[in-house]
Amino acid sequence: MPQSYPEASDAQDSLSASKQSLIAALVLIVGYMLAAVIGGYLAGSLALLAHAGHMLADAVSLALALGATRFVGQSASAERTYGLQRTEILAALVNALLLWGISIAVFFEAYRRFSGASEVQGELMLIVGAVGLVVNISALAILHGPAQTNTNVAGVLQHMMTDLLGAVAVVVAGVLVWAFGQHVADSALSVLIGIAILASTWRLLSGVVQVLLGSTPEHIDVYALCHQIEELEGVTTIHDVHCWAISPGYDALTAHLLVEPGYESDRRVEPLLDRIRDIAYDEFNIHHITIQVETRVGRCIESHHVDHLLATARNP
Repeated sequence: MPQSYPEASDAQDSLSASKQSLIAALVLIVGYMLAAVIGGYLAGSLALLAHAGHMLADAVSLALALGATRFVGQSASAERTYGLQRTEILAALVNALLLWGISIAVFFEAYRRFSGASEVQGELMLIVGAVGLVVNISALAILHGPAQTNTNVAGVLQHMMTDLLGAVAVVVAGVLVWAFGQHVADSALSVLIGIAILASTWRLLSGVVQVLLGSTPEHIDVYALCHQIEELEGVTTIHDVHCWAISPGYDALTAHLLVEPGYESDRRVEPLLDRIRDIAYDEFNIHHITIQVETRVGRCIESHHVDHLLATARNP
């Protein structure tokens, strides 16, 4: 049976295209983020400044995804067998804490402005906000194609969708201030943007915690995976199953495989292992796969960890 793993040249082309798209989107986002900071300061708009903070999260996400395409697999050594892939998680944690600080500052300033009059230049705010809306849509369009084949880019794209709502909020606030003189709209919508930042930060932190705890990635159904493997000819049971994310988009699987008598020979076990790798890679997107073949359970000193069998028994 031919292997279903992607050819090296195809994978390299896809990686190169993703890298170029990430760079283009990063330039757009960082450029507008700086413009939003300057425009927010000149216009006295808290909503613009809050939106700039939200775009900082996008810029960091893009930089992390770009770093993943650049350094994945290139920094592994005997001392760091997974290389520097976990630095992406540490950077995400720092980013989340930074966004918490930005959100708190936005809430505090909004409260201060609610307590007293605050003039905002609605026309400048509307212009900068409209440019930001165009930039957000352009960045999403740039990343849409690569997101279909790259999980890191897909994660960034999902994160940036919430930022698009922030851009819409800035435009709405600009219209209310410029056309109707409702200066309080700037502070009110900045609070909404701050809440959106906290929501995206919560998802970011949740993902970081799941990776650090070695939890099974949400998109992988371990019960279904074990069931498919145990249906293969020659397999008695699979146990000591561990599935976790080394870094976002790069998942690992280790397991002990108890085979029937006669399947321990290379002639029969190699095709079986190839089929298991096909299942794990093609159907569950697991890239790092380690299987230990056993002929009897008594040789296994680890916990058998076969709760997937109990789940199957409870769900006929």
